[in-house]
Amino acid sequence: MQSSFPIQLSAAQDLRTLRQTFTGQIFLAVTATAFVAICAHISVPLYFTPVPVTLQTMAVILVGLVLGPALGACAMVLYLAEGVMGLPVFSPQYPGGIAHLLGPTAGYLISYPIAAAAAGLVMKSVRSDRFQFLAATLAGLAANVFIFALGAAWIAFLSHSSASVAWHLGVVPFLPGEILKIAAAASAYTTFRKWQRS
Repeated sequence: MQSSFPIQLSAAQDLRTLRQTFTGQIFLAVTATAFVAICAHISVPLYFTPVPVTLQTMAVILVGLVLGPALGACAMVLYLAEGVMGLPVFSPQYPGGIAHLLGPTAGYLISYPIAAAAAGLVMKSVRSDRFQFLAATLAGLAANVFIFALGAAWIAFLSHSSASVAWHLGVVPFLPGEILKIAAAASAYTTFRKWQRS
């Protein structure tokens, strides 16, 4: 079946085919930014921290897993550029545009290209299909190290608070949810890989 986009897309299309062309890479990157933007709008504010709960981190991990380190990181740079230009891709809890990259969630946002690259690199190092879920879980954990480190560091800088305060505002409240999001991303990726091989 022919798509309106100048790429033949079928149910059994392998991502490697899209990655081989510049047009295909653009398509994958733009699709990834749209996915992260949708997940960013699934947002719940918390009264005890300036950082809302969103599905963004799950989306970033999944982008890194599926697209790999280089294309995943590029997609997240494009995502940030879209937000800076004023497109409604960030969480609706704060003003959009470049102001969002100066607010309390800026550290998390800036970490996304690094986090996607980290997730992609971990998956790239695992060749066996038998350990895909475990590898994807470890990749999600690696991505979260960067997300939480930069997120908490920015909160500490912005609020002139200690590392302990930043830890309790920017990391601790989100740990249970991140475990679930990592598991969800790993499950989605493993399912995708099985579908791709079928």
